[in-house]
Amino acid sequence: MFAQNVGGIDKVLRILLGLGLLAAGYLTPLGWWGLVGLVPLVTGLVGTCPLYTILGLRTCPRLGG
Repeated sequence: MFAQNVGGIDKVLRILLGLGLLAAGYLTPLGWWGLVGLVPLVTGLVGTCPLYTILGLRTCPRLGG
């Protein structure tokens, strides 16, 4: 569907940040704001960031040239 534009280290950092924000929302008074963690978590798992697409950025290597 969308071309992948999120590479290795970026994916790992996004997943960790997302999980951290979700945990903080559950364990602290941050509450519902912790759901913001879904954004980096999903973009890390899927490998596509809509903002990167808009800005023409990519952190993953191009395959095939």
